[in-house]
Amino acid sequence: MKHLKYFFLTLGVIIIDQVVKMLVHFNMAMGPAGEISVFGDWFKLHYILNRGMAFGLRFGSDYGKLGLTVFRMLAMVVIGIVLYRMAKKKYHPGLLWSIAAILGGAIGNVIDSIFYGVLLDNAPYDVITPWFHGQVIDMLYLDVWEGYAADWIPIWGGKKVALWPIFNIADAAIFIGVFVILIFQKRFLKK
Repeated sequence: MKHLKYFFLTLGVIIIDQVVKMLVHFNMAMGPAGEISVFGDWFKLHYILNRGMAFGLRFGSDYGKLGLTVFRMLAMVVIGIVLYRMAKKKYHPGLLWSIAAILGGAIGNVIDSIFYGVLLDNAPYDVITPWFHGQVIDMLYLDVWEGYAADWIPIWGGKKVALWPIFNIADAAIFIGVFVILIFQKRFLKK
């Protein structure tokens, strides 16, 4: 039963992520009008909806979001099984805590995708069903640099660009989990 302690981190990430998303949804105006400065001009709360995946990327078809959500659900199950098996085999605790954070973040964003289209009525108007098409709530904005990219830069040239994306607690948990694994992989995977 000791190996289940890692799932408490997963549960904690999910709860904190969902509470923060609900607070933002019900108490903030969307976009720049509702922006709240937390630490000067570089860290703000900025409520937006993310229709796709990381960095707002989307699949091109009508069923892209549905496919992405189903893929996320399968990945969630696989990560959960891997975490459970690795915990039973007593892998390095740092690796297990990192995977638990990644799992919590994945579940937090899947909840948005599955349910928010119906519960918060935030599915795009052109989708076939609001189920599995909910938009993820993002709110943490590190405003390091914002400006226009030079015309010669591929893809972003001539467009307004922000150096850092707007993200949420689930995204942060995933990023931190992956970052810690990458930094300490030699120590975590000695066996």
